[in-house]
Amino acid sequence: MGLASPLSRLLLLLALALPAPATTGEARFDHYLLALTWMPSFCALEGDDRDDARCAPGSGHGWMVHGLWPQHADGTWPEYCQTRHRNPSRQQTAAQADLFGASGPAWHQWNKHGRCTGLSADEYFALTRAALDALVLPDSVLSEKAGTHVAPETVEANFIAANPAFGTDMMITTCRRDYLVELRICLTQALQPRPCDETLLRRACPREAARLPPPRNGPAP
Repeated sequence: MGLASPLSRLLLLLALALPAPATTGEARFDHYLLALTWMPSFCALEGDDRDDARCAPGSGHGWMVHGLWPQHADGTWPEYCQTRHRNPSRQQTAAQADLFGASGPAWHQWNKHGRCTGLSADEYFALTRAALDALVLPDSVLSEKAGTHVAPETVEANFIAANPAFGTDMMITTCRRDYLVELRICLTQALQPRPCDETLLRRACPREAARLPPPRNGPAP
């Protein structure tokens, strides 16, 4: 789906709200990285071991937002910045459960990354939601391939087919152990597609193919 006019107005307002962070400790940065986690892989690697509720039978999650991360042009990133904005309330983070899967991950992303944007918590969460809403996530295509070993290029090709404004130089697929874990997408501060920096591209999954577990759509066996 494309950016509708109300969404465009929101992005403009958020861009105008970005301060020059001279005294607050908020970091200057070059662009954003939107990290999307394939939740079945996360669950297999660590979520099951810690009884993460997002991994429960029947949860059915495919792609889920890991975070919207400010990035420097040299491949580094700011984190845990000071900010003049107050921390989000429990009610504010709970309202982001559809993005992050739970209140706790929403809080963590604000604490580690959102503070560094110069935005308030509400603005940061709204920007993250806008970044996701501007994309078409081909969950159904990947679900058909789930349970097999899939090439990172296949994941990226499916995403590009659904989002033609992107190219292969604007994203990376990451893996851990034998699992495909994340799709990381490079965006401008206005959430437009941009090429990823070379240092980021070097972090792409080096495997020819890796495991892609299926979403947990059914009850526990």
